[in-house]
Formats: sequence, C-alpha cells, structure tokens
Amino acid sequence: MADLTKNAREILNDRYLLKDNKGNIVETANQLFRRVAKFVATAESKNKSTWEKQFFQVMNNLDFLPNSPTLMNAGIIKGQLSACFVLPVNDSLDNIFTTLKNAAIIHQSGGGTGFNFSRLRPKNDRVTSSYGTSSGPIAFIKIFDVATENVKQGGKRRGANMGILNIEHPDIEDFITSKSDKKQLQNFNISVGVTDDFMEAVKNNLNWKLINQRTLKVKKQLKATLLWQHITEEAWRTGDPGVLFLDTINDDNPTPNLGRIESTNPCGEVPLLDFESCNLGSINLSHMVTSDENEIEINWHKLASTIKTAIRFLDNIISVNHYLLPETRLITQKNRKIGLGVMGWAEMLIQLEIPYASIEAVELGNKIMKFIKEKSYETSAKLAEEKGEFPEWKNSKHFNNIPLRNATCNSIAPTGTISVIADTSYSIEPLFALAYKRAGILNGKNQTEVNKLLKNKMKTLGLWNETIKQTIFETGSIREIDTIPDSIKKLFETSLEITWKYHLLHQKAFQRYTDNAVSKTINLPEKTSVKEIAKIYWTAWEYKLKGITIYRYGSRNEQVLQKCNFNILNNCQ
Repeated sequence: MADLTKNAREILNDRYLLKDNKGNIVETANQLFRRVAKFVATAESKNKSTWEKQFFQVMNNLDFLPNSPTLMNAGIIKGQLSACFVLPVNDSLDNIFTTLKNAAIIHQSGGGTGFNFSRLRPKNDRVTSSYGTSSGPIAFIKIFDVATENVKQGGKRRGANMGILNIEHPDIEDFITSKSDKKQLQNFNISVGVTDDFMEAVKNNLNWKLINQRTLKVKKQLKATLLWQHITEEAWRTGDPGVLFLDTINDDNPTPNLGRIESTNPCGEVPLLDFESCNLGSINLSHMVTSDENEIEINWHKLASTIKTAIRFLDNIISVNHYLLPETRLITQKNRKIGLGVMGWAEMLIQLEIPYASIEAVELGNKIMKFIKEKSYETSAKLAEEKGEFPEWKNSKHFNNIPLRNATCNSIAPTGTISVIADTSYSIEPLFALAYKRAGILNGKNQTEVNKLLKNKMKTLGLWNETIKQTIFETGSIREIDTIPDSIKKLFETSLEITWKYHLLHQKAFQRYTDNAVSKTINLPEKTSVKEIAKIYWTAWEYKLKGITIYRYGSRNEQVLQKCNFNILNNCQ
C-alpha cells in the first residue's frame, strides 16, 4: 500500500473507517479499500475476482479514489454510494417539504444536493388556497439551510447544497445579497442561473425583465448592467454568488428529451436533471509520471489502464448502489451518468518542471483531458458491448454514434478530502500555498501541511534551512526569498500569485474535453477589484465554461484553506 500521511490517517480515522457501536475503529485503510473493491465487483458476472483485485489495487496505490460516500458506505447494509443529487423544488408547500425530507435523507447518507428555487413564486405573491401571501424562495432556502445544519452526513459531517435562482426571477436582487452578512446560508453555495439572453442584454445595456413564474407577467424591469454589477460586487464582498451559464450547460445536455437541466450538484461539476444522481471518482495525476536518471515523463500506459479500471468501477456503482428514492433509481439507471476526473494536476506539472502559469501547462491540460475523455468513451463503448448501452441512448445526442454505457463519463470535482488521503494537490487547482492550515474539517480541529515536492526540491538544492523554512511558514510562498532561483519560484507559484487569466485558461482546457463540468475556484488576492471580478465572470462566459466561482482571500469570516503561521511551524513539518 502507498504510504499514508499523518493528515490522511486522521481523516480516514475520523470519517471513513468503519466503527463499532462504541465508536472504536474496526478496520484499517487497507481493509477499507478491500471492502469497497469487493462490493463494487459484485456487479460483475464474469471475472469477478480479477476486477476486485484491480479495483483494490488502484485505490490501495492511491492512483484512483471514488467519491466519499462510496468509501464510507460500500459494503454496509443499504449503502448509498453517490455523491451528487439534484432535487426539484416545485411551487407547493407539500412539494417543498417533501423535497426537504428527501434532502435530509440524502445528507444523512453522505450525498450532497442541488436545487433550483426558480419555480417558487416571489415573495409577497398571492397564495389562492389560503388567501395569504408567499414567503418567497429565500425564506425556504433558509429553512433548507437550518435543516442541513442539523442533519449530519452519516454522523460525520454536515450536508452540502447548491442553491440556484434564475436571473429573471423577481427575487433575484435579494438572492444575490442573501449571504451578505457572512452568517446566513453557511451550508449553501449559491449561484445565479444566467442565460445567453441576459449576457447579451448586459453587453448592449438593455433593460431586463423580472417575471413572475406563476402569472408569467413582468413584475419589474431594470438595466441588465445594474444586475450584473450587483452580482460582481457581492461576489467581491463575500465570494457568493457564483454564476451558472444555463444555456451552455444545456447545449451539452446529452438527453434533452428528458428535460432541461436547471441545477448542479453542490460544487457545480455535475449538471443534473431532476432526481438524477451521479457517481464521481478522480485519478491521481501525480502518480501518472515516471522518471529515470535522465528524464521525467507522463506514463500514458498507466494512465490508460487506470482510466479503464476507474470507468468500470464507477459504472458498477450504478448497478450495486442502494437508491434512497425510487425516482432517483429510475432516472439514474436510465442515463447511467458517471464523472471521472482528476486530482494532483499541479503536482504533475511540478514533477514535469512546467509552471502552472504557462501556455505549455495549458496545452498539456488540453492533451491530458482529451486523452482521458477518449479512453473513457472507449471503455464506456466496450462496456456497452458487454453489458448494454444506457437505456436512453436511442433518445440521446449520442444516438447514431458508437453505443455507450454512460450518458456522461467525465467530471472535474474539487476532490476535497480524497486529495488529502491521496496526499496530492486538489483537482486541477494550483497549489494554494506552500504551507497552509486546513481549518475546522475534523470536528473543529485544524490540519497543517507543507508541500512535499517543495521540501524535496529545496533539499536537493541545499536550500532547506531554518530561515527559508520560517519564511515559507509565515507567507506560504518563496517569492521573496533571494537565494532561490527564479525558475524555481516560477515553478512553485501559488494560487494567489497566479494571474486569474491562467486560472481560467486551465478551466477552459479541461472543460473542452469534459462532458459534465469543471469545479474550479478562482482564488484571488485581497487587493482584487470588482472590475476584475466582472471581467473574470465575463471571460468565463466567452470561454463557454458552465459555471464560475471566485474567492477573494479574506472575504469570508471563515475559510477552509488558510495561510500557515510560524507559530505552528513544528506541526507543519
């Protein structure tokens, strides 16, 4: 088994390893991976032991890890294994609270939920059945948030939500500022559902109509540019709202006959239809590099083999999963959507000695993701020959091409805790800092971390001394250390040092070959202006990205990743 770091062991012990009734841990990490591999392989009618072995090896070597619910729940009674769900919120009290109940059940099992609240009538609108007035979508979002706060996922963590309101909803102005006090809706990411028509209205300084969904009448008109400014100012202030480009999402909807996609999972990487779920997993790109005395290069053969195993693994989950809702079983098994993504991109680049903020890195991102998509689809096509195509294939955009087992194959998730387990960098993000604190993820405890590749590089150069160590732990950076060569400083640039243009170019490169979406946060320094954030959002639309999220450092009272501090130096080693 690959060596586990102290941070990885802490997270596994706290959240993933099975415990007895007294809370005592009753399995090791090795046994966890065996439990998961054995259960996922039960979907195989042939060569079950062979696939069980391969599933175990890719996890045990930390070359691939599935989403957290699979690691937590596979092999237990009524184990729910999916990470992502979208639930409809229709305009009736009965439906709203049925959805809330369903969300609570999903959260308890380890899944996250996305909702579009745009079908709800606006605040103070007439309610004919009671002769009263509506509370409006924001009031109900707050109710969902309180419920989420009190329902932990499998007793391990709170649930996560995406809350969306479309740009034409009469309550959109209040929605944009719904997190402005930095205390409300702590269990929600919020995003504005934006259309191409709205973006064109902003471009041409036109009026924009806010429409009551119940009456289909215009309730208010205002300049589109004012709404746009409102969004970007609030994003500058708090990090919310993000923006979802709904027309771009639906241009890639593989099953348009089943309806329009209006929502995503909590981090935005999987656009889903009502009741649909998705299973995610990520390949550790930092393990897809080989080196000898003379050369470091990508191991394309190992990457192809890992993709083949991972796609089969994720497809099997659809077959062996315990579905909490009959509606979810029906549509998930119709479309068999999966989302294979990556983690460790920044560390792969460092090993290849390619700076993240370079055109060479962006071009390699295109090449890597194109390869992953091609091999994913090849594997899905072979699975279709062996087990049958997904039932909606004939009604999908894939019809008349090679039959596929899965309506979607790829998605770039943020990879949160599984990156910590795999001891690699998050998703396709650059390094956040060279030493940082991960705050409040283990029942209020903190974890500290220094990048292992930097430490090794400094030792190789004979530069790992107390002075440099102190500077790194104080600033999270090597930018101002005169004794370090400029080429090394460039290679180890951190998220806040990299211009937003390269953040977006990387997201664009991976989105080009990702049939779902890319979850990426554009981390920005405190000094970033509102005007720059507006430009980032606008460029994201022009790049045909499906969504965009920014975070200006320090714009929230609490944040998971924080720069380190010298007084915790000993812990950071």
